[in-house]
Amino acid sequence: MKLGIDIMGGDFAPVATIEGVISAYGDLPADVTLVLFGDESVIKTHLAQYNFPISNIEIVHCPDAIGMGEKPTRALSLKPESSIAKGFSMLAGKEIDAFASAGNTGAMLAGAVLNLGTVAGVMRPCITTILPKVNGSLGVMLDVGTNPDCKPEVLKQFAIIGALYAKHILHIEDPRVALLNIGEEDEKGNLLTLSAFGLIKETPEINFVGNVEGHHLFDDKADVIVCDGFTGNIVLKTCEAFYMLTRKKGFKDPYFDRFNYENYGGTPVLGINASVIIGHGISNAKAIKNMILLTYKVQKAHISEKIKTALSEIIEH
Repeated sequence: MKLGIDIMGGDFAPVATIEGVISAYGDLPADVTLVLFGDESVIKTHLAQYNFPISNIEIVHCPDAIGMGEKPTRALSLKPESSIAKGFSMLAGKEIDAFASAGNTGAMLAGAVLNLGTVAGVMRPCITTILPKVNGSLGVMLDVGTNPDCKPEVLKQFAIIGALYAKHILHIEDPRVALLNIGEEDEKGNLLTLSAFGLIKETPEINFVGNVEGHHLFDDKADVIVCDGFTGNIVLKTCEAFYMLTRKKGFKDPYFDRFNYENYGGTPVLGINASVIIGHGISNAKAIKNMILLTYKVQKAHISEKIKTALSEIIEH
């Protein structure tokens, strides 16, 4: 298995990305090769400082990098020699099996769709966030920013995709799926959630447990929580802000430490024809390490293939 890593992506690149690669290397199976995309001289210089053998990795020289503030589609077009553009080119050509970056999120999303295409039947790809549960388990919420506007059919697909992710990555055998709403009653919500509720409820492949409210995000009522990207992004940023507030106030608690993005590394773009992981722009070495380990888990689970199979079976029925 070959995992492509964008060394130039992120606010603290290339130091944090190189350190993350070195840290992750020992936790990966021997048959995994890390392919590093970035300025070859910079990569070799930093690896040499840690006495890390070059033989352990492959380097793809990329003289350009896409900045965090650049317009995604334009940057991909104007910078074909950038680490993100070259990473997607090799992923599309099956020269690597997966690609991960903590760089420009818009460029990663645009590159994924333009170079790889969506899985047959997928209306909109999406991204997720992990929900730490009070009982020690994990849940997942989607979408958290890719699709601010959604149709009911799209939320139904998020329910299917989220359940597959929970089963194969979080190892929850029969994930309970819920719709984020302003009330638990079936008739609550706006036009979008009311319509989506009926569609999800009528899908036998989904273990649908109904509506949940915001105060259910971290309890054990559901394993997968579905919402549009507008709502999901607000929830995500609120959780991040609350976590940072606990740190600023000096509040120490093992549960709240589980909200630290460093522990999860990133999020896969679900619904495209390959494994693509997006890390947080402020990722440090620990976050980069976990981004790489997540990339391995997602690729090993063949999530995109499972989404393709599940959707084709539901369409046929």
